[in-house]
Amino acid sequence: MLYIGIDLGTSAVRLLLMEGDGTVKNIVSREYPLYFPQPGWSEQDPADWYAKTMEGLEELLCGADKSRVAGISFGGQMHGLVILDNTDAVIRPAILWNDGRAAEECDYLNHTIGKERLSEYTANIAFAGFTAPKLLWVRRNEPENFARIAKIMLPKDYLAYRLTGVHCTDVSDASGMLLLDVKNRCWSEEMCEICHICAEQLPEIFESYACVGTVLPEIARKLGIPETVKVAAGAGDNAAAAVATGTVGDARCNISLGTSGTIFISSAKFGVDRNNALHSFCDANGAYHLMGCMLSAASCNKWWMDEILGTDDYVKEQEKITKPGENHVFYLPYLMGERSPHNDPDARAVFIGMTMDTSREEMTQAVLEGVAFALRDSFEIAKSLGIPVTRTGICGGGARSPLWRTIIANVLNIPVDIPGTEEGPALGGAMLAAVACGEYESVEAAAEHIVKITGTVEPEPALADKYEQKYAQFVRIYPACRKLFADLK
Repeated sequence: MLYIGIDLGTSAVRLLLMEGDGTVKNIVSREYPLYFPQPGWSEQDPADWYAKTMEGLEELLCGADKSRVAGISFGGQMHGLVILDNTDAVIRPAILWNDGRAAEECDYLNHTIGKERLSEYTANIAFAGFTAPKLLWVRRNEPENFARIAKIMLPKDYLAYRLTGVHCTDVSDASGMLLLDVKNRCWSEEMCEICHICAEQLPEIFESYACVGTVLPEIARKLGIPETVKVAAGAGDNAAAAVATGTVGDARCNISLGTSGTIFISSAKFGVDRNNALHSFCDANGAYHLMGCMLSAASCNKWWMDEILGTDDYVKEQEKITKPGENHVFYLPYLMGERSPHNDPDARAVFIGMTMDTSREEMTQAVLEGVAFALRDSFEIAKSLGIPVTRTGICGGGARSPLWRTIIANVLNIPVDIPGTEEGPALGGAMLAAVACGEYESVEAAAEHIVKITGTVEPEPALADKYEQKYAQFVRIYPACRKLFADLK
């Protein structure tokens, strides 16, 4: 049978068609606009998501035996606030994960409500990108919109609703709302009260691999697929990418170099680090994971190449870099503020260390290294918890760069495994659909059968030592700049 994975990203939706054995039959992408109404704000129109997804599905299935389509599921950008009225119409543009407007609401949650209470209720503390602070921002700044809210949804779940008519979410994506009791996998009554909402305004919660319903008859007719096609709840983008890279089980690690950057560590048991520097979330396989998330990763390189250097030849620019670990220029990758581990929406990107002989290549190298160093910040916290991470997978657009993979392997000083496919959340979504349809008995079984490792980047002792020294310098830069960032608003 055939399974469809839909990755609702920040800049585009990526759709993948997979055979039951894991063979990828077709991949289609459709871009849509991203809006920045004010500095630090980030929004999208959910209608664009749906329109481009339907366009993509029609192309994806062109030439395929549509009668063999059995299931659809998702990976998707997390934390975005989608609010619907009592007719299921979208009330306002979605406020995205990388939007920093809710700083005051985060302060209220973290300092008035208190981090200890938040951690007790949700296993996490407030970050500006999370959904609950956005809700409070809408309540304070757009009370007329807040009063109209009948349903609160996440981006990928809006697609699931449009395909099935079911208001649903999954445990991994819901974990990032600051509304879920992560340990017990249910909505937090206390957080609903704090955010002035009721449980009826929230969608029904499912495990990521669970079937939430079947496609609506009009969707089936439009796409030419059976009305029996099952739709599984899916997962947040990083949890879905972890499925696609086989990061399921205990103490498995994956790094995602997409628009944002994450380090994802699966765990059989629920756990929270003392300072809540890492997110503690439900996993797509019925267990849990820890995750450190930086808001700007591959987007830093895209900004540097597209906007500053004015080139789209990323490969050529990186070919000129011949001395990894020997750069005197450092870069803080905080173009949109930062989440893990600093939780600072005021943080900004910084270059430091330039001299009259600093080259274009050194600046480019600093961007790649800065992202790797920032990932290590979260990696160090995981190590401090005693989690025995000995290697990692890697995925996302930035993972296509051999140089960047080498830098990361040596900055972290662990082997980096390269999966046989570069597909992340879309493949993970298709795998979850296959589990929902009974093709595999569990997420672990699907990963064991489908995920193949085609190469490994081993750290080089001499280079890892150089990066150890550079990282020791890097970690001093943010604390020195922190007080300045708030004055630059």
